[in-house]
Amino acid sequence: MRKLALSDEILMRVEKPARYVGNEINMVKKNPEDVAVRFCMCFPDVYEIGMSHLGIQILYDMFNQWEDTYCERVYSPWPDMDHIMREKKIPLFALETQDPVRAFDFLGITLQYEMCYTNILQILDLSGISLHAENRTWDEPVVIGGGPCTYNPEPIAEFFDMFYIGEGETSYRELLDIYIESRKNGESRLDFLKKAATVDGIYVPQLYDVRYNPDGTIKSMVPNCKEAPPKVKKQVVTDLSDTYYPSKPLVPYIRATQDRVVLEIQRGCIRGCRFCQAGMIYRPIRPRNVEFLKKRAVAMLDSTGYEEITLSSLSSSDYKQLPELIFALIEEAGKRKLNIALPSLRIDAFSLDVMSKIQDVKKSSLTFAPEAGSQRMRDVINKGLSEEEILRGAGEAFHGGWKRVKLYFMLGLPGERDEDIAAIAELADKIAAVYFELPKEQRNGRPEITASTSFFVPKPFTPFQWAPMQTASYFDEKRKFLTGKVREQVNQRSIRYICHDAVTSELEGLFARGDRKLSVLIEKAYKRGCIFDAWTDYFQPDIWEELLQECSIDRNFYNYRERGKDEIFPWDILDIGVRKAFLWKEFENAKQGKVTPDCAAKCSGCGAASFEAGICITERVSGGLGR
Repeated sequence: MRKLALSDEILMRVEKPARYVGNEINMVKKNPEDVAVRFCMCFPDVYEIGMSHLGIQILYDMFNQWEDTYCERVYSPWPDMDHIMREKKIPLFALETQDPVRAFDFLGITLQYEMCYTNILQILDLSGISLHAENRTWDEPVVIGGGPCTYNPEPIAEFFDMFYIGEGETSYRELLDIYIESRKNGESRLDFLKKAATVDGIYVPQLYDVRYNPDGTIKSMVPNCKEAPPKVKKQVVTDLSDTYYPSKPLVPYIRATQDRVVLEIQRGCIRGCRFCQAGMIYRPIRPRNVEFLKKRAVAMLDSTGYEEITLSSLSSSDYKQLPELIFALIEEAGKRKLNIALPSLRIDAFSLDVMSKIQDVKKSSLTFAPEAGSQRMRDVINKGLSEEEILRGAGEAFHGGWKRVKLYFMLGLPGERDEDIAAIAELADKIAAVYFELPKEQRNGRPEITASTSFFVPKPFTPFQWAPMQTASYFDEKRKFLTGKVREQVNQRSIRYICHDAVTSELEGLFARGDRKLSVLIEKAYKRGCIFDAWTDYFQPDIWEELLQECSIDRNFYNYRERGKDEIFPWDILDIGVRKAFLWKEFENAKQGKVTPDCAAKCSGCGAASFEAGICITERVSGGLGR
């Protein structure tokens, strides 16, 4: 199969032709005839979203540093291009060479959110790749998944040859070497998959048999061959001081969601919020060396021409060398006249002082994430944030010249009461009141307080993996209740309330904790025309509702019941280092409203300290973490 040149006629028929032509700044060019492995990296969403994903940029850089490997990219064709490709029988192609994806050795799909699952089937279908892994031959690529949704890959296990569990920098080289050797020796696809299963972090679903109890829960999940391990251990980069990180990141020709240089300063989080999957699966905390970050920031700015740089981490304020790094970036910003974005900061005097230095233009909004309105609920979820701290932070911000504040909350948290929901409106009103405490001459009109609620979705490997999720009707009722409470507040003219969609949250919850039996639902939804389900304009709730009934999916079983302590979960085949016993203890603490100190204050014995692939912060006091 050879490359396909898109005609001008086709490109003129689609909304944004630049999504499909490649040739971006810093795109890697190699001769496919000179490499042993061709790897197509896929983000199953529109180009602008996928081009903003740091993980793909890192792996793209890493793979292409290897002389025997050529990594290219593909994204989900937008519905206009999807229609044309089917009409003209154009196979899905990679951006770098325009070669059909089916011609590659590997198709690597990053799984960032559950609502992209039908887009995975769109990618496979348009590529001419068998939807079910068990039907594939050597004429088709090995389909491998990675990213946060692989921490429960079971609902989409039928569609993947394998999953990479953990951080991609550690085991891919070994996997590709096994592939090269296997193909050279003329081995069968199954023989290769068995060898791949011996690589740390590689989970091959075909090599495991799942048995169920009469009530639908899992009875056992065991390997069906000697090569597959009883547990697949996540892969962790233990030393981020000098590892793969692009000095020449790809720069799109059209505006992407994250249209700037992204500097990842550390991985992991010490906070222990009980709802947060990322805080658990990315343990332990691992900071990058500050000198590495300074050099890489300059290199990326030089190679891209970007005029903005953002720091990336789960909690930037916990990076010990943050002041040194920020002041170095401020100096660089002065030379280049660039902007610096600082997400994930606690709103304190230091943060606001820094932001006042870097924002010499109109001040943007500040973001607080209390997650719950009442102190009782913040203790339940172990947020570690008091109302006093929130109001003090708001006061600092208003004194610093900010007037726009965004507040993020969740509805449907375990143990939630109406008074906890009402407290969301009350907290927003108190923040507005802090603004009006300023002298009149320091105010610039009314404050703009935006309170946003999303719906709590229990996720694997969190203390709330046992918790029930609320129904869409519950969420609708509580949204209306909160809307009324906002209208009752004294400063309600300064408060705007917005709420996310409940039906997509229900589906997200279904797939987040679902098992292999859900693959039938996903496949039927795709064949009924469901793609881009994460996009409101394309989400088709009526079709999903029909199929849930047609497939006899019991939402009470998957979403609304509390799981038993000893229930076997679909994701128990994976070992992320955090012990299940620790998570259960935290679930019990949540029911009692008991707060667990963060990792810097006291080790709670989660398991990361003894995890072979990681180094707990308690064993690495000088590693870059500070209070």
